[in-house]
Amino acid sequence: MEVVLPLLRGHISLEEALKDDNDVIQELSYPEMRSEFWLHLYRCRPHIEEIISQHLNVPCSDFRLGDVREWLHGSFNACLPFYINANPRTSRLPKKGIIRFPLPYKIGEKPCPGNVDEKVRCEAATYIWLQRSCPKIPVPRLLGFGLPCGQSFTALENASFLGRVSWHLKSIMARVFGTTLSPYIAHRRQHALGLGYLIIEYVCEGKMLSSSWEEHRSDRKRRANLFRGLSRIMLDLANQPLPRIASWTIDDLGVINLANRPLTLSLHQQENAGIPTGIPRHYTYTSVEPYYLDLLACQDNRIRHQPNSIHSIEDGEAQLAALTIMRALVPKFTDRRGRDGAFAFALTDLHPSNIFVDEDWHITKVIDLEWACARPLEMINAPYWISGHALDDIVLHMEESSASHAEFLGHFEREEMALYNSAERSEGLRARWETESPWYFRALDESPGVLCDLFIDHIQPKFARFNSNRDFNSSMAPFWDYGTARFVQAKLEKQEEYFGRLRRIFGAATAEQGAVVGGEPC
Repeated sequence: MEVVLPLLRGHISLEEALKDDNDVIQELSYPEMRSEFWLHLYRCRPHIEEIISQHLNVPCSDFRLGDVREWLHGSFNACLPFYINANPRTSRLPKKGIIRFPLPYKIGEKPCPGNVDEKVRCEAATYIWLQRSCPKIPVPRLLGFGLPCGQSFTALENASFLGRVSWHLKSIMARVFGTTLSPYIAHRRQHALGLGYLIIEYVCEGKMLSSSWEEHRSDRKRRANLFRGLSRIMLDLANQPLPRIASWTIDDLGVINLANRPLTLSLHQQENAGIPTGIPRHYTYTSVEPYYLDLLACQDNRIRHQPNSIHSIEDGEAQLAALTIMRALVPKFTDRRGRDGAFAFALTDLHPSNIFVDEDWHITKVIDLEWACARPLEMINAPYWISGHALDDIVLHMEESSASHAEFLGHFEREEMALYNSAERSEGLRARWETESPWYFRALDESPGVLCDLFIDHIQPKFARFNSNRDFNSSMAPFWDYGTARFVQAKLEKQEEYFGRLRRIFGAATAEQGAVVGGEPC
């Protein structure tokens, strides 16, 4: 019987693992790490209750932490619900809340200490900025948050009377020195040190769009409501010009600044694999070209450091040729008029599971704001998933994808005219779609393999077609770096070492299973 090993979602066989583009050895380590983290949270339940009590300013008897079977394990966060009793002390609070803990083993905390701290600071600051600058965007209430070092922040409306008085005095002094405190009171905690968290109201209005997307995405009325809602969010964000490419973050005093690197999912994923990004946390950009080149350098590092990044000489040449031409095309896809700003804030992880809608697909809430940052306007386009197809499958459904984009753009233009009596943003979206630039910028956030596929399917045909892609790749790949051929050969040797490790892992599991089936466990 074929042995399969557990992943966080599903199982995988040796044959599947050998073909997978991801580092399966790393992914096989996640289930045990999840169990250890889950057990740690379970043991910390009394401390977690104390934390919630402190942030809500109510005794523990006024709420109940959800049972373990109600805890949710997302891709990057553990979410623990809690229920608030109805009484005069809790009238200002929602009926239900969530305390979210970033998963250290999924965002690179071990290879890059401080990633949990960065993630919490950026997401909390994004909530605060949106509530202050874009109040029409429906996000849950942020009730409080805490950093791994023990520094915590509680929403001003939930603080004690003395806490509020102290905050107002500090706020006056901050304004004297030209800064503005966020409406969250800083304090120290004694429990759950080493963990970062956010406490957010539970979303009760509507359901995840992903739960009804496949069933109703052909419903024109529902699509219209959704597209109008997405358009208003994009326009609201675009109407808040920002001076640099960066993420919001919050300091220990409670002041938010646009001072963190533009944090996206791909950066933490890459660092989680032990692959350097070359983009320090404090690094921000005031011009677009250095940002694009650094994102392409991240792609280079993935290929250099991931053990199974290249599967064959042909695959290596294709990936490196694509990267070479992508780098050469930076000026082509850069709008010189906006190279130095202004920039616009973008929710880069806005997909159907992070959007809540009512029965008619009016957007009720947007969640999970950790991968949000200010980016060049040319990187902000209609979500690819509105076509109803996966990113690597859209090329087979371009007619349908183009129709979905045109439909979205029609709603976007009407919303822009109604709100601002202008079609400037709409014209930009239309022009970018016609030049295939959304695929270029989408590729920058994906893995090298997906970048290569997007390049071949959407970008290369706009410039030239070849009788043989192999000839094109073998001609262009050497310009990626000195000694490209030696590099590809060395990567194939690394892949064989990686395959050997995989076979030993599955072999050990096979032997263990055989020993148990045989009667006496080893």
